[in-house]
Amino acid sequence: MLAMNLLVFFVAAVQIYSVAPVIHTLNYFETSSQVAKLPDYLEVAYVDGVQIQQFDSNHRETKVKHDWVNKITQDNPHFWKRETENSIRNEQVNKVNIEIAKKRFNQTGGVHMIQLMKGCEWDDETGDVDGSMHLIYDGEDFISFEAKTMTWIAAHPQAFITKLKWDQIDEYNEASKNYYTEKCPSDLKKHVSNGRDFLTRTELPKVSLLQKTPSSPVTCHATGFYPITSSLFWRKNGEEIHEDVEMGQTLPNHDGTFQTSVDLKVEVTPAAEREYECVFQLAGVSEDIVIKLDAGSILSNARIQEEQDRKKAVTIAVPLVVLALVAVAAAVLAKRLKSKQAKYSQASVSTDSEPISG
Repeated sequence: MLAMNLLVFFVAAVQIYSVAPVIHTLNYFETSSQVAKLPDYLEVAYVDGVQIQQFDSNHRETKVKHDWVNKITQDNPHFWKRETENSIRNEQVNKVNIEIAKKRFNQTGGVHMIQLMKGCEWDDETGDVDGSMHLIYDGEDFISFEAKTMTWIAAHPQAFITKLKWDQIDEYNEASKNYYTEKCPSDLKKHVSNGRDFLTRTELPKVSLLQKTPSSPVTCHATGFYPITSSLFWRKNGEEIHEDVEMGQTLPNHDGTFQTSVDLKVEVTPAAEREYECVFQLAGVSEDIVIKLDAGSILSNARIQEEQDRKKAVTIAVPLVVLALVAVAAAVLAKRLKSKQAKYSQASVSTDSEPISG
């Protein structure tokens, strides 16, 4: 349940910044945890909702997810060395931060986590850029940073010590603003240019009707679509309906596409078959995919399993690293800090490289 809740938060954040096609995003999701069987530190980066890189404390190197992402080294041959060094530094700082937070909350034991979402966005029509960082401790908002105003916002009483400390470090705040509004957008623009064909592609889904038992709701399930900007809904007699309908979450597939579902509470009768249909709409595609309610085409439990074994078309498995990271997405936006001040970095520094203070 925890993993699924984390996934829901992650997808929600991705969708917030994917609905406007001209808004591009570069987001970093970090999780530092004391959860058994998970790496101590995990970091994943996304461009426009597509995972481009990954780092974890077990392997201790930045791994690229798509060939086109490596093109960024054409202008900066040391880009991945810098990213790995930042991730290693973030790992160490967040270990310290967990211990500091435990003291703030008078905690002596238990399992605790710090998550961050940080990144930037760029409007390729207006040229506007913005960015922010959002830190969560044990699932609750702790503190956030708004780049344009250089404002620290304490979301919890225990975060005021941190806010007061960071408010007074002008160089740190200037460096953070510089990264969020200049360096991060610069990297984002390069990634968007390098991956334009991949990021602007269109993939239509397979849409199926599923039903566990004859008395269960009928699920309309769409999987394998890209981009994430889509709609899936039921219609009755040509009109979209909301009564007796329950929307599912939009989830990422392992191949970079997405899946979603919508349930309809209905008795599948000949009359209902004439009235109901499921409709899928994808951004940039003018023609809808329409599936009529048809008892003969509904996959039952046995047929669902058969379909999964044959094509794995209905899988909802998500990579472990994503499940561990998605709690971060309760935040709004975020980015990574590169310090232009020599006193803060020999190469570059990220915003969470400053401990939250004891």
